This record gives sequence, C-alpha cells and structure tokens, in this order.
Amino acid sequence: MTIRRYIASKDTTITNALLENLVNRATGSNMGQSDVLEVFSIYGQSGSNSQELSRVLVQFPVDTIVSDRQQARIPPSGSVKFVLKLSNTVHPFTLPKDYHLVVNALSRSWAEGHGMDMEQYKDQEACNWISSSLGQAWDTEGGDIVSGYEYKQYLDEGTEDLELDVTQLVEDWIDGTQPNYGVMIKLSSSYEDDTRSYYTKKFFARGSQYFYKKPWLEVRYDATVKDDRGNFYNYNPFVPAEQSQHTLYFYNRFKGQLYDHPVVGQGNIYVKLYSSAGIPTNDTIPLTLLGGDTVVTGSWVSTGIYSASLGINTNLTTVYDFWFTQPNDATSIIGYGGPLKILSPFEEENFTKDNYVVSVKNLKAKYSNEENARVQIFVRPSNWNPNSYTSVVKAPTPYIIEDMYYNVFRIADGLDVIPYGTGSMNHTRLSFDKNGNYFDLDMSLLEPGYSYGIKFKIFDTNEYYENREVFKFRVED
Repeated sequence: MTIRRYIASKDTTITNALLENLVNRATGSNMGQSDVLEVFSIYGQSGSNSQELSRVLVQFPVDTIVSDRQQARIPPSGSVKFVLKLSNTVHPFTLPKDYHLVVNALSRSWAEGHGMDMEQYKDQEACNWISSSLGQAWDTEGGDIVSGYEYKQYLDEGTEDLELDVTQLVEDWIDGTQPNYGVMIKLSSSYEDDTRSYYTKKFFARGSQYFYKKPWLEVRYDATVKDDRGNFYNYNPFVPAEQSQHTLYFYNRFKGQLYDHPVVGQGNIYVKLYSSAGIPTNDTIPLTLLGGDTVVTGSWVSTGIYSASLGINTNLTTVYDFWFTQPNDATSIIGYGGPLKILSPFEEENFTKDNYVVSVKNLKAKYSNEENARVQIFVRPSNWNPNSYTSVVKAPTPYIIEDMYYNVFRIADGLDVIPYGTGSMNHTRLSFDKNGNYFDLDMSLLEPGYSYGIKFKIFDTNEYYENREVFKFRVED
C-alpha cells in the first residue's frame, strides 16, 4: 500500500465578522461542529477602514501517524510525502477569485468547541477569534502561528480544492521538533489587508456527511517492488550499462508470514549465481557477473524481504541464485531464489499500446472495508495465439510492465477516489515479480456501500496512455 489517509481530529472556523448591526463583532463565536469551514476577507462594510476576516483551524492525529511509522506502515523520513487536502464546498454566494491561501503552523493548543451557527454567530464558546480555549487568550487575536512554516496555494477560479505538500511540518510534528497544534488556513496577508473583498471560500469540515470531502493528511510514497525474476535480460551492449543490471528479491517466508532472517536482520545479504541447482559448496565455482565479481551485496527492504542488483553476460538460458549471510562462505547459505531464466535482449517483443490485453486475475465481486487486498494483474499481447498444448497444459507467461499505474473511481458518479499517482512519488505505480504486475489496495480508503472501478495507465515511449478495460468491485461494511 502506498497511500494512507488521516482524517482531521478537530477543526473550526474563527472570525471577527460584523454582526447584523454592523457595530459589534462576532469575535466570541464558535463554529467547531459546523459541517463546513470558511475563509473570507470583507472590506468596507461599515466604513472605509472596516475589515472582516475568517480563518480555519485544523488539527490531525499525529500520534496515529507516529504509531504507524513505528510499525513500518509508512516509510521513514525522506521516503514519504505528506499532503494536506481540503475539499471545496459549492455554494450559491459570492466566490473569491485570483488570490492565495496560506497554511501556517499553530503555536498554541485550542479547543474545537460545540458551536454551529455560521450565519448570525450566536454560539459563543472557545475557541474563537480572541481565545484558543476557555480562559486562554491568543497572544495575537485571530490565532498564534509559528514562523518558518508557511505553505501557499494560488486559486484562480476559487473553486479549487486546497492541496499542499506539508511534509516538513508533519515530519517536525512526528519527531517532536514542533508540537502538533495543527494549522491555520487563511488568505495571505496582502489579501487580508486588501481594499477589496474576498468572500466566501468554503471547505467541507470533518463532520461532513461526504466521505471523500473531509479534511485529511494523505501519505504518499513509492513502495514499488521491481523484482526482475521474470524479467531478467542478458547483457545488452547497445544500451547504457545500467540497463543490463536487474534487481532480484529474496522473501524469507514461513507459514505465509515474512520474517527478518535472524542472522541477517536488517543488514547486508549476499548473492551468487550458479550454473546448476545443486546446493553449492566452497568448491563450487559461481558465475562471473557484470563488472567481474562473483558475488554482490544486497540489503534489507522491509520485514523479511531483501534485494540485490546484478547483471550477467552468459550463453546459459537458465541460472540459479543463492543467498548467503557471508560473501565468501558457501556454508552460510540461507536461501534459494529459484531458476532464473535469462532472456535475450535481442528477442524482446515489440509491445505497444495497440497490442496488449490487461486483466485482473483475482478480483472479487465484493470486499470488506477492513481488507487490504493484493490485486494481481495479467498482461499479454493481444495477438497471442497459443496452440492446444500451450492453452491446456502450460500456464501463459505474463508480460511485465515496468511503469504501470492504477486509478480507482466510484462508479456512481465517476469520482476519482484514488487518482493516478504519476507525480514525483509514483504512489500508485504497480509492483511486479515473476508472476506479473500487482498492487495492494487498502479498502478502508473506500466508502462502503458503493461500487468502484479500477483503470490502468501505462508509461511507454515517453507518454502515458490509458488501458480501455475497467474492472469493477463493491465495498461493504
């Protein structure tokens, strides 16, 4: 799984808006239980110097994020991106255009409150424009922020969602560099001080009935496994040298579970290739790899999974990889990867968007929203025409796509609930091994009671193109 979402643990709107008499202000009002949040700046309603502002406060359950990192559910710092997402609320009132919203880290704890009135501001409770909580005033009216954390997004039409990379702030929350008091979302200072009005930008709050519209922190990371065991080519002198290097994985499984090897732990592991499947001894001569060595050093990937990169120039069509705890001691063997078929780089099939068929091998009609499903993909050329022996006796060999991405959308309205992650993190890129492409889908990301579709996009010849097939399933409680 390469996406996790953390819904806001509390949110509210604070304002110094004028009341209906245009004399008194709603600085004591609280909107902590409203299902929407709003940001605005209104100029000149009661005179040339009149300025009315509204700001949003949101906090997220960082303790849960810390726990998930400790349990290796999300990668360590440097391998992950945290994205703040607030969804636009459509409304019939004046909508600001051509402006910037900014996100700042808050420097003080605050109480969400129980207020709901966003029209006449009758619910008087902390937190509000003056106070962060009962008996605790802000140092600066309108909320206290920390310098050094400011994230800005330009809104052209005003209907856009707010989506910002706030990775550094969240990492500082996680390691305790900065206490987690959440963030403030407001118009940037130049717009709050402008002599024109910007009103009203609305977002859905955490109390919204709409599952996908609540404020969240989305964790994105690339956990793609590129196991070349079924895609291992012999040396090709006509391409850059790194293209002849391939990655092999070793999975230390027992009774279906992965375990770190007790000797290797999270340290180095060593790989050699041999011409036969017999258990090697110190007298067995390993094959020479690209670069002239006979052994390569591999490393720990995640619990029970290790990998190493290597290449070979050989006339053999099949070799055998063995894994060791010591580089020069064959008695330290801990595993056998299996027969490794060496493919000829000069017999590679020309595989383009016009001649492939994609199918999902194990898709179920229904899933529980508590499942984490591994979705296995089979790709083959569209002109594949096996003989009777092949089709009846021999399992077809999958074609492996190295840059393939998935998208999940809701059938009822076409809403992309997991858009293609083809950006800098490649967070919806499919993994692959000898059995073909696959990805893990956390069904808790999807609202129960709806049907969903999966689509695929392939990057080839420097462009993306979408496969025409759609694969449907339903999620239930």
